[in-house]
This record gives sequence, C-alpha cells and structure tokens, in this order.
Amino acid sequence: MQVKLDLHNHSCLSPCANDDFTPALLAVEAMEQGIQILALTDHNSARNLPAFSEACQLCEILPLFGLEVSTVEDVHVLTLFSRIEDALEFGSFIEFLLPAQKNRPDIFGNQLVVDIEGKVLEAVDKLLVSSTSLAFSDVVEEALSRDALVIPAHIDRYANSVLANLGFLPDLRYSALEAIHLPVHADTHNLAILTGSDAHCLEQVGRRSCFLEMEEISYEALKRSLALPSSVTYHRI
Repeated sequence: MQVKLDLHNHSCLSPCANDDFTPALLAVEAMEQGIQILALTDHNSARNLPAFSEACQLCEILPLFGLEVSTVEDVHVLTLFSRIEDALEFGSFIEFLLPAQKNRPDIFGNQLVVDIEGKVLEAVDKLLVSSTSLAFSDVVEEALSRDALVIPAHIDRYANSVLANLGFLPDLRYSALEAIHLPVHADTHNLAILTGSDAHCLEQVGRRSCFLEMEEISYEALKRSLALPSSVTYHRI
C-alpha cells in the first residue's frame, strides 16, 4: 500500500520556527492532510518530542522521533528514532556537544518547550542552531549505532547541505536522502530520495510530502521500503 509520509518538520523549539507552531498543531495539520508517518526534527534538540508523541497518538499517526543535527561542517542531518526514549537520550548527547552560546531571542527567535496543550514549560537558553563538535561521518555512524534512520537533509540546498558544504556525498550507510528539487544532479549512490516539508509554520506542513510503498505502517516496514528506491513517489502542493 502507498503510505504518505513527511519526515522533516520543526516546532516552536527551533528558533527559526513560529512561536505558535506547537507539536500538537503539527500533528493535527498532518492528520488533516492524510499524512500517516510524521517526524518532528527540531534543531539539535529532542525536548518537544513528548508533546509530539502524545499528539500523534491522538491523531493516529505513526510518529518518528527525530532531530536535525548540525555537524561541525554545518551540514544538516536528520536522525529519526522509533522509540522516544532513544531520541531523548540522543538529544541530550547532541545538546551537550553544542557550544556554550546563549540564545538571543531578539536575533534568532524563541526556543520554546511546550506540552500537548501548547503551554510553555521552558525556554531553552543554549542556542540550538549552532553546529555541534561532531563531524558529518561521526553523526551518521553514531545515530546508526543507536538504530536510527539517518537521512542527510535537503542535499541540493545551497547551504547547510552535504553537497554544498562538502562538495560530494561520502559513501556512508545512509537510510535515504532528502532533496528539495528532483532530480538531484549528483551521485546519490542509488539511494531512495525523499522530499520533506521542512515546515517552520503551520502553512508549510505537507508542502513536500511523499509516498512510500509499504507492507504495513510500522518502523520496520519503513526501513525495508527505504532500501528500495523505486518505492518512493512524490507529491507537492
């Protein structure tokens, strides 16, 4: 069966996202658009995943618990977990590796941790859009060792992408790739290429979702399907 998925989205925890873009609103909008597998991937932090988990359960969406990790080369990598506990542990590890630079909300935006109702629980003090001290290859291998899906983000973007910042795609054990525009004019090692919304506000949810041929809606079935690049089809609003 064809399953609609969107594996790259932010919430009000990411300083570049709208303050009113809560995990619950992300899940509700995704449900209304028929998205069946949804990921929250805030910058270098997993702190809004508990609210996201609750919201996806209510919306009957399969959640993937993710982070968009910034490597020392300033390449963005999506790391997606099936278990929230694993994502929270990885999130603490990644936050520890960020430089001790305080956020300036007047410059970068707020970094809000919220509950399912959107109540603000805390504002994160450390700047989350900094680069970690981990190299690109180390992020890939560390996340894979924790049974995460690893997807280099928006590889065809002019900044914060593996092709722009490294000049090529190293031959590593990625789960898939993400692109904004297709086809990608580079050696992608015959990997599945997904499109994700990279939503930072409600209006952007679902703008670059895609479809995957899957046996069932589960994390294990997703991994199996990503190993078959021909199973992916695309949708753009």
